[in-house]
Formats: sequence, structure tokens, C-alpha cells
Amino acid sequence: MAMAMRVESVEEAKQAAILPGAQEQRRTFPAGMLKLFLGLMLFGVVMGLSAFGVFLARHAGEVAAAAPALFRPCLGAAAAEPEPEEGLERWTRPPARAQHAMTDEELLWLASYAPRARAGSGYPFRRVPKVAFMFLTHGPLPLAPLWERFFRGNEGRYSIYVHTMPLYRANFTADSVFYRRQIPSQDVQWGQMTMCDAERRLLANALLDISNEWFVLVSESCIPLFDFNTTYGYFQNSSHSFVMSIDDPGRDGRGRYNLNMAPEVELEQWRKGWQWFEADRDLAVAIVEDTVYYPKFKQFCRPGCYADEHYIQTMLKIEAPHKLANRTATWVDWSRGGPNSAHPATFGRGDITEEFLKGIRGGETCLYNGQNTTLCYLFARKFAPSALEPLLELAPTVLGFG
Repeated sequence: MAMAMRVESVEEAKQAAILPGAQEQRRTFPAGMLKLFLGLMLFGVVMGLSAFGVFLARHAGEVAAAAPALFRPCLGAAAAEPEPEEGLERWTRPPARAQHAMTDEELLWLASYAPRARAGSGYPFRRVPKVAFMFLTHGPLPLAPLWERFFRGNEGRYSIYVHTMPLYRANFTADSVFYRRQIPSQDVQWGQMTMCDAERRLLANALLDISNEWFVLVSESCIPLFDFNTTYGYFQNSSHSFVMSIDDPGRDGRGRYNLNMAPEVELEQWRKGWQWFEADRDLAVAIVEDTVYYPKFKQFCRPGCYADEHYIQTMLKIEAPHKLANRTATWVDWSRGGPNSAHPATFGRGDITEEFLKGIRGGETCLYNGQNTTLCYLFARKFAPSALEPLLELAPTVLGFG
């Protein structure tokens, strides 16, 4: 028994000698290994993220394309199908309504874009050329019923834009061609540059419809002289735009020139013409994108220089003289007011006869595509509201519509 007790004492002594070292080893060795392990793990994470970043940079397009399939919810047959991608139609579709929230600066910038690859090969989509009728008015359109008859049955070949004074709100019914065709407007003063601002505003809005090929400026006192098909064909087959641009050496022509217009506009380049024009798309773009002549006219064409009689007429004569017919297709009569009258004659109920209208429609000779013709005017002004009733009566037999 004494032997056993001695053995146990020896064993306890051995254990007592070994345990302190063992305990110290358990306290230090695992901590070092843990630091090494954590370091290796952190290094692996960093390298993994770097490699993933390189992969994404090289294959971003493939990942983006595959993402919908990878992360599509497991909803079975009821899962929503992805929306089809839009094609060219998105960019060629005209605005649904004429109202918008753009400033003039934004509008002119957007409208100045023009397709440049259409010559020769045409447009890469089915495009029916349209005529944009731009009504520059104070407010109401008293002759609207006559225009309604003119447009009837020709949907898809015309578009309408109406510029009024800002506070005026038209009340056309939903079945009218003028319904929701009023564009955002600004104040317009007769004879001042604000008149040209309104013209450019109308052109810019109309240019947003890429199918508009011709741009016709009319007023609330204008009437159509022929049916729509005749008018449409006259524009589509013309080699020139109808902008009156003449060199008038008198007081109301060169006499309005300001020497500060130079060097952009020299005296011999100064032109005059009636405000009402009919221009093709190329000239419409040239007018809205102009930043060379517009500042000069705005600063130096002040009363009695009337900008609406000189700005577009001079600018186009300098930039595109070969495209101008040097006449307008809108008839007016200046004879009643005398040679110095500021406004043409106005015609009312008592003036409207078959002979009067036929005289306007074919009473003069002019050039059309280099050939003589008596079809010189497609529109006429100025007509008072009282002229509406006899015009409606004569429209079917004399004007060819109604």
C-alpha cells in the first residue's frame, strides 16, 4: 500500500511538472495560428473582390443582359413577361398634344435637330409628308368653321398649331381639328421682334413632328382659296419655298437698315417682304437654329424697322437664296389704304361674291417651278368675321370644298 501511494505521488509529481508547460502551450500556440488564419482569410476576400470587379468590368453587358433571367421571381406561369423594347417608332411618334413645359430656349434647341441621312435613300420608316398650318392669332378663330371644312377627310396629311396671347384659352370641342392645338405662347407686339419670336415658336413646335414637311403661317383672318388636295399637291411638287424677299430701295426698304447690322448683314443684303410665308422643312430648321442674324435684328431692328417684314426675308436670302420663290402664296390687298398704309384691306360680308373670289384665285400670273401659271395664291387675307357666312355658302362651288 505504501508502494501504491508512492507511485501515485510520483505520477502526480510528473503531472505537476508537465501541466504548467502544457497549459502555457494551449494559451499561446492557438492564438498565433488564429492570427495567421484570419490574415489568410482577409487576403483571400480582398483578392476575390478584386477578381470579381475585373470580371464585371469586362462582362458588364453580359451580366446586365442575364440579370433578368438570373433574378426572375419563381412565380411560375403567372410571372410578368418583360416589356418589349421600343424601336424607331418611339422617336418618330409626334407629341400627343401641343402643350408642354419647355422654355423657348429648350424648345428651339430640340427643334433644331434634323435627320441628315434622308437625301437619296429617304426615311427608314413609312412617312406621309404633312403640311403644318401655324395660326398666329390674338385669340379666337372666327373663321374656324371654314377651315374645318377645308381639313375634313384629310387626316394624317396635316397638323395644326395655334399661337394666341398667353391668357387666352380656346374652347374648341373634342371633335374639332383645333382641339388641344394651342401651343405655349408669349406676348406679341405688332411690328416688334416678339412677332418673329412667335413665328419661331410655331415653327419649333411643328418641327417636333418629323412628318411635317411644309410649314404655312396664317392668321385668324386668313382663308383657304382651294381644296386641300390642290393645296397639298402645290407644296409637295414645288421646288421652292414661298417667302417674299425683295430689295426695296425706298424709305420702307433700305431706309430701315441700321449700319450696326454689319458685318452680318450689309446694306445690299437687306431684304423686305410680307410676313406670311410657306416654307419647307430645311428652311424651317434654318430659322429656328439661327444664332447669327437673330441677335442683330433683336438689337437693331426697332420701330420703325418692322422685324417681321425683314428678319426671315433677309436671313434666308443670305443663307438659301436658291430655295426661295421670292413671292408668297398668300394674297393681300394694299390698294385700299394707299401706298403708305401700315395694314392691308379687310373684307366683310358685302365684299364676298363669286367674282371676287375667282379674281383672287386666278387673276395674276407668276412663276411656279420656272413655268408661268395663274395659280399663284393658295390663301388670302384679311377677312372679317362677318365674311364667314357667305364664304361657307360659296365654298362648295367656288373654293372646291365644303
